[in-house]
Amino acid sequence: QVYLVESGGGSVQAGESLRLSCKAPRAITSVFNPSPMAWYRQAPGKQRDLVAQISNAGRTNYADSVKGRFTISRDNSRKTIYLQMNGLLPEDTAVYYCHHVQSQGWGQGTQVTVWGQGTMTTVSS
Repeated sequence: QVYLVESGGGSVQAGESLRLSCKAPRAITSVFNPSPMAWYRQAPGKQRDLVAQISNAGRTNYADSVKGRFTISRDNSRKTIYLQMNGLLPEDTAVYYCHHVQSQGWGQGTQVTVWGQGTMTTVSS
């Protein structure tokens, strides 16, 4: 399995952006480059779901929930893929995992937390 390292997660407000990166520091390019790569995410108590996938030729597909907001890309020379996430919503909160399809390798995951705007509650006597 290809060893993968994700980075770029964090805590943001709804509407903001994050860019995740996934590197394969130990893989040789002849192993990394031919394989499709993907981002998955897993929210607490839920299954791990596909977010976006990119082929070795750069063809992409996305989960309906992120279409138009997220963009997956890859730089084979750097053995790295990216996930640009714009317009983040609280329901995007999850641990995001990078996946090397051919070797079935997984990264350790990076946490993304999106805070909503909140609701003002006033209590009067």
